[in-house]
Amino acid sequence: MSQSMRDAQHIADDVLFPAAIEVERSGRVPKTHLDLLAEKGFYSLAAPEELTTLDLPDYPAVQRVVELLAGGCLTTAFVWVQHHGAMSAAAKTSNETIRAEYLAPLAAGARRAGMAIGAAARPGPPMLRATAVPGGWRFTGTAPWVTGWDMVDTLYVAARQEDDVLVWALVDATESASMTVRPLEMIAVQASRTVTLEFHDHFVPDDRVTALQPRSEYLEGDAESLRFTGSLARGVADRAIRLMGEDGAALSAELASVRERLQQAAPQDVPVGRAVSSEFALRAAAALFVHQGSSSVLIDSHPQRLLREAAFLLNFGTRPTIRQSLLDQLTTPRDHGVGTTPRFDEPHTHP
Repeated sequence: MSQSMRDAQHIADDVLFPAAIEVERSGRVPKTHLDLLAEKGFYSLAAPEELTTLDLPDYPAVQRVVELLAGGCLTTAFVWVQHHGAMSAAAKTSNETIRAEYLAPLAAGARRAGMAIGAAARPGPPMLRATAVPGGWRFTGTAPWVTGWDMVDTLYVAARQEDDVLVWALVDATESASMTVRPLEMIAVQASRTVTLEFHDHFVPDDRVTALQPRSEYLEGDAESLRFTGSLARGVADRAIRLMGEDGAALSAELASVRERLQQAAPQDVPVGRAVSSEFALRAAAALFVHQGSSSVLIDSHPQRLLREAAFLLNFGTRPTIRQSLLDQLTTPRDHGVGTTPRFDEPHTHP
């Protein structure tokens, strides 16, 4: 195991997990959590090789780090994981102003980023529109899900032009007359400070634009984003299974299969693999909830927290293909042995 993997395991087990319930109660991720991730180099997960100290040998190892941290505290991981879109954009852009100003600070975690991209990329009319003006762009509309408000200083934003081209930009995460915030109340990861962001003719100068990209081209690469964030659900499942001890052995073997399926999936098969990961996390968390017994219903128990987090992840970052695959899995009729129901006065076992 590499040093970076050992660091991730230590942070997850000894720092994040013991504090996870208190983090949820507090309403925000402690700065010390995010500072520790920066100190150990985890903000550079998508950085160029010369700007990272991480010793992760391959992409499955990167996914495993996400999994470990999500199993420690999903809320912390949920804030941190969204940094890497901006990190990747700064690394790939031809905009030298952005590379000079953002690249090294993002890699070090000195500058921390969130994302506001779904509103422009989803099908149908754009919720967030971009209009060219002298010296830059005007962004107008809504970004319905923006995580890490007042814990990040930069937002990686996509707005859409009328010709279906996405304008990608790095925007200061500062509320103003042209960018206003409405907090959201969610069933889980509430301390992630996820908000709805309204843009009111917000000016974005050209030197903050990382790329112009046809939406069709963006959608072609969407599978890798889904593969990456699918690790969050497996992290929740992994923690639930570990808390079950020996009783989780069969689920542990299944987790390995679920992990491999998504890691090895061809791009067109990623949505189904992502759905399998999410459904498995719900099942593992429900098993822990039952395994621990009546104390699971207490608000300071990990089983209820993990069950809510697994439910939350059923709809996080979803797509029509993922949603349909999940519905197929969740609504497919099971054979319950109709006609062979045992009498209640006779001992029996379930298949």
